[in-house]
Amino acid sequence: MSQMRLRKLGRTGINVSEIGFGGEWLERHDKEYSVELLKYAHDKGINIVDCWMPDPKSRDIIGEAFKGCRDSWILQGHIGSTYQNGQYVRSRDMAYVRPAFEDLLKRIGTDYLDLGMIHYIDSQKEWESVLNSEYMDYIHKLHRDGTIRHIGLSTHNPRIGRLAVESGFVEMILFSINPAFDMRPATEELETMFGGYDSDGLSGIDPERAAFYRLCEEKDVNITVMKGFFGGALLDKNRSPFGTAFTARQLIHYSLTRPGVASILCGYDTKEQIDEAVSYENATDEEKDYASVIASAPFHSYSGICTYCGHCKPCPSDIDIAMVNKFHDLASMQPEVPESVREHYRALEHHASECIGCRSCEARCPFGVGIAGRMEQTVELFGF
Repeated sequence: MSQMRLRKLGRTGINVSEIGFGGEWLERHDKEYSVELLKYAHDKGINIVDCWMPDPKSRDIIGEAFKGCRDSWILQGHIGSTYQNGQYVRSRDMAYVRPAFEDLLKRIGTDYLDLGMIHYIDSQKEWESVLNSEYMDYIHKLHRDGTIRHIGLSTHNPRIGRLAVESGFVEMILFSINPAFDMRPATEELETMFGGYDSDGLSGIDPERAAFYRLCEEKDVNITVMKGFFGGALLDKNRSPFGTAFTARQLIHYSLTRPGVASILCGYDTKEQIDEAVSYENATDEEKDYASVIASAPFHSYSGICTYCGHCKPCPSDIDIAMVNKFHDLASMQPEVPESVREHYRALEHHASECIGCRSCEARCPFGVGIAGRMEQTVELFGF
């Protein structure tokens, strides 16, 4: 069994397991069983857990699992997720926010959060109202005091994600990513985002989402992924908007190949589901191949779009074509190539200038990308 791979979570400097633990299903089970699930995941190399849940049971479960090993976990906890009259309520009212946060620390048995999340903002109006508020003052104070080591934000809206990246103080983002969501334009209405799909709605990767991912990579504000399986719908042919089912490995690989992504947080009901997710670390290219599923689906419009899937391998010049394409996209969205992107590109073992124009990669691309032409454009951008 190979070791769990770690990725640096952008400028936080934290190394997170590329497969994480989304905690929202913990309350479904007996406390003892859920504690065992968390410990089992940790034994498998998972080191990051998201706790957006305000209910006492979920928090107590995480606290019990953390005993004796708190510092080996990365805790992504949410500020503004409150429990009122036995119900979850998103709030910016400090009469609820402060006690809910203090309860989170107490129940988990810690005096700090690794990642303190501005909880769930999807509208620009709310983002603007929060910026100069007692709620945000509280978050900045917690950060100054070291009670939260890094400030993050959770959103489903790439426009809010972009504003957070550009704010300068948000260091990472929890964002919803999967092949179906990526075809949807930005929206402030969750009902629209999660609603029904039809063939007209599957129109390739939404440009605003693609630009947001590239900005995250460029600015080193990295992403942890939620809703990677679309609530299980993408694992079920009858519920999948593509009319075909993906595997967990394929969906994990899809998220992890987006620019700026550090970790995907999966929900687990059983140890077998943890094993299935962690098996990604040993999976073959064929087992991780999401591109063939999309390309053969009844409905898709990814034609001509590089999804960084790696189908183009192998290259006779040993060029990592997917990474070159990724840096091409990062560079081409800017008036001038950012130095950070240039240095990342320079660090590649082989560059676009080494392309011999054989086009064997193009014959393997499921989406008909003109790779040889992109190699030429990359040389023009970077000079080598």
